[in-house]
Amino acid sequence: MFNNLSDNFLFIEFNDVFDYLVLGFLIIAFIQLMIYLFIFSRLAFFKNKNETSNKSEPISVIICAKNERDNLLKFLPDFLNQDYPNFEVIVVNDHSVDDTEDVLKAYTMQFKHLKVVNVPDNDRFYGSKKFALTLGIKAAQYDNVLLTDADCKPASKKWIQLMSEYAANKKIILGFGAYEKQKGLLNKLIRFDTLFTATQYLSFALLKLPYMGVGRNLAYNKELFFSVKGFSSHQHILSGDDDLFVNEVANSKNTQIVIEEEAHTVSVPKATFKLWLRQKKRHFSTGKYYKFGHKLMLSIYPLTLLIFVLLFISLVIQQISIHLIVGVFLLRLLIQLLIFIKIEKRLGSKDLWFLAPILELFFMFFNPLLLISNFIKKNTKWS
Repeated sequence: MFNNLSDNFLFIEFNDVFDYLVLGFLIIAFIQLMIYLFIFSRLAFFKNKNETSNKSEPISVIICAKNERDNLLKFLPDFLNQDYPNFEVIVVNDHSVDDTEDVLKAYTMQFKHLKVVNVPDNDRFYGSKKFALTLGIKAAQYDNVLLTDADCKPASKKWIQLMSEYAANKKIILGFGAYEKQKGLLNKLIRFDTLFTATQYLSFALLKLPYMGVGRNLAYNKELFFSVKGFSSHQHILSGDDDLFVNEVANSKNTQIVIEEEAHTVSVPKATFKLWLRQKKRHFSTGKYYKFGHKLMLSIYPLTLLIFVLLFISLVIQQISIHLIVGVFLLRLLIQLLIFIKIEKRLGSKDLWFLAPILELFFMFFNPLLLISNFIKKNTKWS
């Protein structure tokens, strides 16, 4: 076997273990380059070629709110004033103890297409966003629903129009939910993490392997929701009203993406590291419930990245094939930056590309620590 390897890599002498480490480094680098060139590049150079109907189908926008008085005052009018001929906005008030109810009453007097659903007392489902969202979907009078959160705002008045343009035979539209740009390192961490997560799920959707969506900007057909009995298969799991549902029902034929900047939603990022940490831990808690093939698929990039970095450091320290190793490293870095710059432009963020290698390394170690911490302490609330 080693003789065959030597025939294919004549520039490597294979005299000791470090020669095989060089070979391993080259193989891992090749995998990393293929991920960027054949998966992530799909998003970077995406052009929407789907033929959509010019007919503006009526749609129900659903927003779950739990103690969201301030956000509803700021953002709800942006949803109610969308440039779309036939839509309703449903706000599900989930046992809010602030002035949410009063704010919604005031808005219903001004906007006839606003509907309020109050979650009834139910000890079994108390504090469950999935229960609140199910009530909102059941109350929707239209066949297509468009989901977002109370702390989001649409990027434009064309948000509904763009997020409701279903191509033929499509039942799910995956959108992008951005975070507002602010000063500070925490904001860069949040926006980079969001951008890279979107890079993965949107790119794999274009590869006909959809595995998740985000509830800040997600649309689907009610019939699809009820065909799998809603969230019943994962009702016992705190999170997953977006990614676990999409993981269950999405396939190569029924899912599309919409990434125009006017179709984005923009959310207020967490103000403290503690709040962001809690949010990320909640999101991570659902990953273990993904389909096995999706978990395997998603593990390839971070695992090969870790091996790539460790081999690079080891070989540079030992000064083994230094010019080859550094050259391959720089090639991978160049491809990464070029693809990331293109994706940033597509998703409306243009100030993170130069930090991408550093932030990527941070999350390479930070995310596994969060996964481990989820086994120690679990969240019990959805907001």
